[in-house]
Amino acid sequence: MDAMTPKERFLRALYRQRVDRIPVGNPTSVATVESMEACGAYFPEVHLDPEKMARLAATGYELLGFDTIAPYFSVVQEVAAFGLKINWGTLDTMPDVLENPFGDPEEIKVPTDFLDRPPVRTVLKALKILKREYGDYVCLIGKVMGPWTLSYHLHGVQNFLIKTILEPDKVHRFLARLKEVSVMFANAQLKAGADVITVADHATGDLVSGTCYRDFLLPVHQEITRQIEGPTILHICGNTIDRLEYVVLAGFSGFHFDSKVNPRRAHEIVAGRISLIGNVNNPVTLLEGTPEDVRREVFAICEAGIEIIAPECAVPLRTPNTNLKAIVEAVVEYCRVA
Repeated sequence: MDAMTPKERFLRALYRQRVDRIPVGNPTSVATVESMEACGAYFPEVHLDPEKMARLAATGYELLGFDTIAPYFSVVQEVAAFGLKINWGTLDTMPDVLENPFGDPEEIKVPTDFLDRPPVRTVLKALKILKREYGDYVCLIGKVMGPWTLSYHLHGVQNFLIKTILEPDKVHRFLARLKEVSVMFANAQLKAGADVITVADHATGDLVSGTCYRDFLLPVHQEITRQIEGPTILHICGNTIDRLEYVVLAGFSGFHFDSKVNPRRAHEIVAGRISLIGNVNNPVTLLEGTPEDVRREVFAICEAGIEIIAPECAVPLRTPNTNLKAIVEAVVEYCRVA
């Protein structure tokens, strides 16, 4: 069945064109401890070592059989480049931001050497390495944090969410100030070799309403997608069914969505206007389940008409690789018998 290269398969599906089979993608992260042990590149060192970052990222294709490789595993590279204190994590924990120092958007100054600072430079160098090794064959996915996520990190989640009610003008100013960071880093990754950019913007369905997305983020996302010089995928966690109509209008090529969203309902709302990517459950199915559990869930997602199958978000680091491989195996089986 596999007549296309992984890169061709993924990009054609992203643009809702005919493919030889449904692709399996990684818009966020499929790094696992098991993959680290297999390739000899471990958290937390990979976050600041481009060769190790590239080596671990490549396991998504080499070990798991995904059609994509994505080297940015966490959500902190940009704010680390701002100089914020970061806990870079351990073997099986993700990095975390330890401070939120900016009280007002006007205090934020984007460093003139932002793209040369180690946390950012690491991602760009890793993409260049991967481009040399896989660029003509496997789809390379870059990733940036959107301005909503950056605002969480620089100002604090609770403080920022309160301001959506009490000081909405300040929220708009934060987003206006930080959107340039997302665009700059995205275009640098495309230049370094990425084929697609994931914009992770955590206006999570559990914290932010659809109307809040419409009023604050939609116009900003429309600007961002016009300025990023390549295809883009929006990632938002949580139940986002209430903003799918707005996501369609934002200009992204695809939307990567959570298992809290019913895939059939999402497919009905989107109605072929953008591609949908998802939405295999992480904590129950992939971390704790069996390959047969994965198979059943993947078959249901394929039946719903989702264009690209993927875990719902960055997978838990202790996820067994057998369950991630089972995603690919289930997709191949489904396409063979469908």
